[in-house]
Amino acid sequence: MTTLSAGSTSTDVAGRTRPATRWTVIARYELMDLWSGGKGLSILFGFTLVLSILAYLASADAGINLLDARESVGLLVTTSIALGTLGAMVVSADAISGERDRDTLESLLVTPVPRRHIVVGKLLAASSVWIATLLVALPFAAVMAGGPGVMSDAVTVLVVSGSLSAAALTALGLAISAVTMSNRTSLVVSLAVLLALAAPSQLPAVRSSTTVGPILIKLNPVSASLRLAENVLVRQEPWPDQLVYFISPALAAVVFTVVAIRLAGRLELGGSR
Repeated sequence: MTTLSAGSTSTDVAGRTRPATRWTVIARYELMDLWSGGKGLSILFGFTLVLSILAYLASADAGINLLDARESVGLLVTTSIALGTLGAMVVSADAISGERDRDTLESLLVTPVPRRHIVVGKLLAASSVWIATLLVALPFAAVMAGGPGVMSDAVTVLVVSGSLSAAALTALGLAISAVTMSNRTSLVVSLAVLLALAAPSQLPAVRSSTTVGPILIKLNPVSASLRLAENVLVRQEPWPDQLVYFISPALAAVVFTVVAIRLAGRLELGGSR
């Protein structure tokens, strides 16, 4: 991370010079490091490549087009949510434990910036990965939709449900990064948690269950988002029946963000040195 200046300032509406809001300083430097350093662009390039291949296979000539418009858009939306969330979570999982491994956390902690501001700034920077992938996914969904009704459903699922899931998992990755002493451990644990959350909606036993299965999926923020996309875009179920699938992603986004900020006071140098 670029070294922060203790004297960073900004100008208010009256023209007076005042200290810059500290979390915005952290966010700005983290965004510069993420996107100018190439990590964010690499994730975005891989995401775009996957969506391009998926769009070609779903929308090319009749010889390989095995899906109708709604199924194609549903597959694209669920893939976008899964990969976009994964990218943001990987970045957040590296945010603090990576600083430990690179021996740069100490220089960050001794700056006159409250630790909760450090966490908020890093969280906002990691969230930019989801925003970037969302901006890439929306044109693909618009082209593949085949009609305004499908397109509006796809956009709503991506923007609302996808953003809630991404916010929850990004905050969770940052919380894991704050308490693990090794960057490798943080990444492995984060990926394991993401796979564990995504699995229930894909298991045949859970999908076919009419009692426990629906409850597990609705309580799981990732499974709820993926099931919502499938219900709306593929099964064409009405929106009022799907509102319950927004509850767990919204709650998880709030709870995991609060947990990540609360853990800011426990930041330690640690490391694998």
